[in-house]
Amino acid sequence: MFKKILIANRGEIACRVAATARRLGVKTVAVYSEADARSKHVQACDEAVLIGGPAPRESYLQWQRILEAARATGAEAVHPGYGFLSENEEFAEACAAAGLVFIGPPSSAIRAMGLKAESKRLMEQAGVPLVPGYHGADQDPALLKREADRIGYPVLIKASAGGGGKGMRAVLAAEEFDAALASCKREAINSFGDDAVLIERYVQKPRHIEIQVFGDTQGDCVYLFERDCSVQRRHQKVLEEAPAPGMTPERRAQMGEAAVAAAKAVGYVGAGTVEFICEQDGRFYFMEMNTRLQVEHPVTEAITGQDLVEWQLRVASGLPLPLKQSELRMQGHAIEARICAENPEAGFLPATGRLDVARWPAHVSFERGTVRLDAGVGEGDEISPYYDSMVAKLIVWGEDRAQALARLDAALRDTHIVGLQTNVAFLRRCAATASFANADLDTALIERERAALFDQPGLPLDVAAAAVVAHTLAVEATLQNNDPWSRRDGWRMYGASARRFELDVNGVHHQVLLSRHHQGGMQLKVEGQVLPFAVNSAGLESHELLLGEGLKEASPQANAVALTPPEGAGATWGGPASPQRRITVKTYAQGEKVAVFAPQGSVVVTEFDVIAHAGEGGAEGGRLTAPMPGKMVSFLAGVGDKVTKGQALAVMEAMKMEHTINAPRDGVVAEILYAVGDQVSDGAELLRLES
Repeated sequence: MFKKILIANRGEIACRVAATARRLGVKTVAVYSEADARSKHVQACDEAVLIGGPAPRESYLQWQRILEAARATGAEAVHPGYGFLSENEEFAEACAAAGLVFIGPPSSAIRAMGLKAESKRLMEQAGVPLVPGYHGADQDPALLKREADRIGYPVLIKASAGGGGKGMRAVLAAEEFDAALASCKREAINSFGDDAVLIERYVQKPRHIEIQVFGDTQGDCVYLFERDCSVQRRHQKVLEEAPAPGMTPERRAQMGEAAVAAAKAVGYVGAGTVEFICEQDGRFYFMEMNTRLQVEHPVTEAITGQDLVEWQLRVASGLPLPLKQSELRMQGHAIEARICAENPEAGFLPATGRLDVARWPAHVSFERGTVRLDAGVGEGDEISPYYDSMVAKLIVWGEDRAQALARLDAALRDTHIVGLQTNVAFLRRCAATASFANADLDTALIERERAALFDQPGLPLDVAAAAVVAHTLAVEATLQNNDPWSRRDGWRMYGASARRFELDVNGVHHQVLLSRHHQGGMQLKVEGQVLPFAVNSAGLESHELLLGEGLKEASPQANAVALTPPEGAGATWGGPASPQRRITVKTYAQGEKVAVFAPQGSVVVTEFDVIAHAGEGGAEGGRLTAPMPGKMVSFLAGVGDKVTKGQALAVMEAMKMEHTINAPRDGVVAEILYAVGDQVSDGAELLRLES
């Protein structure tokens, strides 16, 4: 076994490799860009070397600097992770030339599998099933058109050197072929510097199933079963699971043996994945081989009990495979969700920003568990525009698929990220669709379930409003003393009190009224509905809400209904029983924005401070109104004075604090309606302005 390795990568995969190396007693060296100086992977390793600027071409793709770092630190081997240089044959050769072990396959295997047309020819010779198609070197457009006609439409044109969904076009009819070919070639030359293409039959409703293979230097090769990666957007994976639903033992053996044959055909060593496109009737065809460790490898680890990074290190150091094919077993079901900084509603455009809040379900990291989270970032870190948008991988395991699905839903429900857009809510909806829940899988699942995945109503307004009110009350409770004069809860010796909240939810403004009764009960008025309301908060983030059934504002029962308190609840509960909803929510405030997370979903609410913004919206037809109940402290302008927009006009005392109210527009003070010291109610007209 190696004594020290260099990890030529960043983020989650670098942390993943470092975790196994640490367990095995192998020292690690991190490389990092200027943007990653304080990154988690730097802290996870024993040593770290700066290799360049933030852009990958200035750092993580500079393999000469990586080799220099390896030599300078005494590393014996280089682990490339995935992405960057992991499938770069020149880098693999350079490692060997520098006397370093490349923890991956031989450069010849990378080369053979790197070109799609070449790999297809090799697979055909090895007896691996292929999709009917043309993989020849002759790229004459007329010949390609004839081959497409021979194969039969629909066909798929694919860049021979392509990947990641680039240089790929589906052609449904012969008259579309010429334009699609030209477009595909343009994209291929721009992306890969090679416009060669291959043509294959376009499989209808295909599933994407891949086989994990492992080879050693003794010539042995095994398969560690399959993963279903059919759920994709833009040809990139979203959810992966193992084993594949509906897979029979006979079909698994056929696919596994075909994958091993593919690996042996190129003299494969180390971890690799043979990807197949599968028809709904079970027929399967070779698609490509990824000559590296896959992002989704944890689901294989979950069902086999094996550490695939440990296997990589052992095989690369010359040791034989830890287990024979007959010794490998599967247990249970695992699903992985890729949590990415992106906006699903905008075509999955990548997002950047700071992880102001990053709270996760109870989990383990980089090892097997019922809930596993592999992440290379944490709360306070930035998702920059320089690298992949993946924030973390959430992996769940269950005794069967139903249990794994339930655990996935609970884990996504308890994943709270604030500060940038992510796909967490989308992932939860995706896993809950009828297609995924019933294992009706194919690569068009997201498009087929579009109605269930996009433009959903989200968290109900009454729950969002109640959560924000609960958060505000919890904050104010921390500011008051024990004497009654400092209380901020609206307490009165006699009578009720009312308080207005101005909230913006998804770009729509809402006014919410909180009423407190003399006996201590509370009500919320939301969108014309009066809801008995109670809350029990544990700190500023966790709140247990009770919401009664909504009553019309004019209902005579509205003022009589309250809630049954839970055992041991505080004084804010009380009153006779009514139908009620008990909802546990989490709230995280960032300035005026409050992120609300509940079992039904999440939303970011802007709590519009009516005092701070009084001058911006307090005018109604030349009037200036009080934004909340309080006492007039002073007027800063007199009748007949000219004032300008934003000028201070009055001072009110409310919630034990003084607040200045500003002019909403230019004008002349026509009338002052209150005197200093007067108590004014919420919405009361204070003065009139004339143009």
